Amino acid sequence: MWKAGVKKRILFLADRNILVDQTLVNDFRPFGPAMAKLSTSAKTIVRVADSSAERSIDTAYEIYLGLYQAMTGPEEPQKVYRQFSPGFFDLVVIDECHRGSAAEDSAWREILDYFAAATQIGLTATPRETEYVSNIQYFGSPVYTYSLKQGIRDGFLAPYKVIKVHINVDVEGYRPERGKRDQDGQEVADRLYNQKDYDRSLVIDERTRLVAGKVSAFLKESGDRFQKTIVFCVDTEHAARMRQALINENPDLAGENPRYVMRITGNDDEGLQQLSNFIDPEARYPTLVTTSRLLSTGVDAQTCRLIVLEREVGSMSEFKQMVGRGTRVHEDTGKFYFTLMDFRGATHHFADPAFDGEPVQIYEPGADDPMTPPDVEERDLQEDEPPRYDTEAGETPVPDISLPPDAPDPRKKVYVNGIHVTLLAERVEYLDDHGKLVTESLRDFTRKALQRHFASLDNFLRRWKAAARKQALLEELGNEGLLLDPLAEEVGKDLDPFDLICHVAFDQPPLTRRERAEKVRKRDVFTHYGPPARAVLEALLDKYQDQGVINLDDVRILQIAPFDRMGTVVELIKPFGNRRGFEQAVHQLQSALYQEAA
Repeated sequence: MWKAGVKKRILFLADRNILVDQTLVNDFRPFGPAMAKLSTSAKTIVRVADSSAERSIDTAYEIYLGLYQAMTGPEEPQKVYRQFSPGFFDLVVIDECHRGSAAEDSAWREILDYFAAATQIGLTATPRETEYVSNIQYFGSPVYTYSLKQGIRDGFLAPYKVIKVHINVDVEGYRPERGKRDQDGQEVADRLYNQKDYDRSLVIDERTRLVAGKVSAFLKESGDRFQKTIVFCVDTEHAARMRQALINENPDLAGENPRYVMRITGNDDEGLQQLSNFIDPEARYPTLVTTSRLLSTGVDAQTCRLIVLEREVGSMSEFKQMVGRGTRVHEDTGKFYFTLMDFRGATHHFADPAFDGEPVQIYEPGADDPMTPPDVEERDLQEDEPPRYDTEAGETPVPDISLPPDAPDPRKKVYVNGIHVTLLAERVEYLDDHGKLVTESLRDFTRKALQRHFASLDNFLRRWKAAARKQALLEELGNEGLLLDPLAEEVGKDLDPFDLICHVAFDQPPLTRRERAEKVRKRDVFTHYGPPARAVLEALLDKYQDQGVINLDDVRILQIAPFDRMGTVVELIKPFGNRRGFEQAVHQLQSALYQEAA
């Protein structure tokens, strides 16, 4: 529209710096020098010292990205949007339009009213429809909708599994014994504390350690401790404690690089400087990130594979946004699904029909909203991200306007320890064909999923036999969230993936890896090879039998034990003639392993 001249001047509005930043450097990058930024920053062309300071905006640009906080305020001199004429913009795009300006009496709505002559487009994954606030009332009915369920079915959004963790003090509550004193020596008030109190008014050290331990154990058991992870905490202080607890649980990786675990909140300059690295698929660090609300909305964390809910989530729209941090698919890194670990019962929202339903307008004009002013999400924003701009100078060559931040005072909390905290139960739920979470055994879930993937046993056998690289077929399943390692643990047999699939999905009697290897040895299929080649093939068979290695034709396997003691890669391949001869011999070995079945 801009290139065609249909919309010559465009304003992109948001209420968080990260929403402006990632749009500026990603989607809007092609606008280049035609673009300017209106934000809050210590590095500015025009510095605002107080509410009476004069400010001016350069109106020579065509594309503007702006923070509401930088464009208006309670005092007239702060209403810098008035330096544009009401008809200056042809198009206004409002990101995350369910927040901030959604309320009719919002202080930020005045900006939209001022530019009423422009076409206005609201973007949100979570339309706000209550008695008091309505996106539909302002923008009209959605011109385009796309549900999470539909996105998952189409392969554009990632499916998920949910791990619900139940802790004794959460389920049973905690009542301090008579005379119990906190870490400051003060007596703890005698009452029954529950999940709503934890980390908001009462901090139990042992509970924090248990949560950090459970998250760390999950990552270790997954085999990938570098999964990008977001831990949503009650507030910024809780996020700081959780960061330290995660460091204590992962001293090796945190010792190698202090950015392995970081807190990213509005009052943590060190963490904020790393936000762009966390959402960068190419950057390994930060890996585990604790936050309160800063990362809950709009942050494009494409490679986030684990989301931990360690605070209650009362708002459906906020819950949807938090889940949305994991739904990005990232093919380059093989991210096609993610996991939600819920310690606070927040995933009860999945059972609400409104979770993935169409927005329905129930707005009552003139009704008094008990949540405003400001509404709950604006309060959350103020708690976690004071209006400021944190990008280093020189990163983005565009002007910006500044408003000084005001950081909130920390809340008084009671800290206790020496409490018996233990894990009571854990439940895993999976997404079914209808987009509903169901609780069933991993075996039953995988059986159904495999039968959808392979129409019949014959279909699977043909696919397996035709796959030159067996590992590629397993990676294909893994990309769809079908992980066979946990299934092997549940089945409890020393089976390779082939037998696991045949047994679980198609009720075939399985053979262990040792049994398959012994059958190959008895048939003596390597007789036409010389002694050096037979020694290599025997070692490969041992590798399969003992460690379940499937990608035997990958020459890099010849660089590890025991092959590194048998000779160099070149020396070990030489008896087969060349690399192609080696690969053909391995394929023959694999065919022999699965001869009866395939």
